[in-house]
Amino acid sequence: MTELHPLDNPLRRYDWGSPKQIPVLLGLPVDGRPVAELWLGAHPTAPSRTPAGPLHEVVRAAPDAMLGRRVSDRFGPRLPFLLKVLAADRALSLQVHPKPHLARAGYNRENSLGIAADSPERSFHDDQHKPEMVVALTEFEGLAGFRTPRTALELLDGLDGPLVDGVRTALQADRSADGVRAAFSHLLAARSSPRCRDALAEALEGVRRRLADGSPSTRADTTVLALDAQHPGDPGALASLLLNRVTLDPGEALFLPPGEVHAYLSGLAIEVMASSDNVLRAGLTTKRVDTDALLECASFAPRPPVAPERSVAAGGAVQTYRAPVSEFALTVADVGSTVGVALPGQGPRIVLCLDGAVDLGTERADAGPTPLHRGESVFVPHDAGALEVAGNGHVVCAWVP
Repeated sequence: MTELHPLDNPLRRYDWGSPKQIPVLLGLPVDGRPVAELWLGAHPTAPSRTPAGPLHEVVRAAPDAMLGRRVSDRFGPRLPFLLKVLAADRALSLQVHPKPHLARAGYNRENSLGIAADSPERSFHDDQHKPEMVVALTEFEGLAGFRTPRTALELLDGLDGPLVDGVRTALQADRSADGVRAAFSHLLAARSSPRCRDALAEALEGVRRRLADGSPSTRADTTVLALDAQHPGDPGALASLLLNRVTLDPGEALFLPPGEVHAYLSGLAIEVMASSDNVLRAGLTTKRVDTDALLECASFAPRPPVAPERSVAAGGAVQTYRAPVSEFALTVADVGSTVGVALPGQGPRIVLCLDGAVDLGTERADAGPTPLHRGESVFVPHDAGALEVAGNGHVVCAWVP
């Protein structure tokens, strides 16, 4: 018998989260505590639960039926993607995710050192890389990838002090990725200096003065000051001048390959990624900062932010976002009638209803369509076949291309 698996999904209460957006989505009381992420997937750190048990155990018990031979042969008996709802009221950490070989090396290294799996001193929580894609549900703000040295130098114009001077010198000496690396490293190294706060204060005073005089780079300057207000004394605020500033309107998307330095700043979004919890932080956080690992894993080649491939079907009702990775794709469907709308994908899928009420039908349904209301989600096994959704609402579907 083919059946869909209703999901009970874990909440992550990080301090940067919104106290309202995810609870409202799920119909939960708003208690004032931040709720940063809703995880939908099978990562062992925080798996979704089904009536039959944790999703990673359900998948592992019957990989061919749950995943299909194509997916299980490629990725083993595990769900290769992790879907999240992300709600940020303030900035996430300045961070990067490792490439595959560096994830394996870092995970094995920390295991050999005997660092406990749940230790706050651990940087690598699994051996997987973590490319990710974010699709905005509201206006969504972030930093992603490095600006060109020329643009960064323009943003440093008029700022003074040893912290800025070191960045400026590095960029002037080398306009390649090596110069960007040297400039970024200079700022990260300043964290350990007893003079860091004074040097940062001098640079910030220049930013305030420039804004008061009618700054030509208002958004960059206000970002620096907002980050300093959230994380006083952290040179990561000044590092934002080296990074591309991004605003996504609802429906717009951003792809972050492994190695891309980034920080989300605010907004509500759907995020899909390879199933990994590897985050290497450089600042703007109360969690572990692992500068050496981040510098080893980061890419410093200047380039504009990467938008994933976006296709439209069903007269615009279905939008699919695909990144140049094999673990995931994401479809967002606006369902406005009882006429069924086909969703792509044949392997394992997770479907989340964002609003309204819909019926999810499958090619091999044994008990008719499955109703989904706002905030409800299901895991759809490979054996269920093709999907069709009807009703009135918005759904997202993560799947393996």
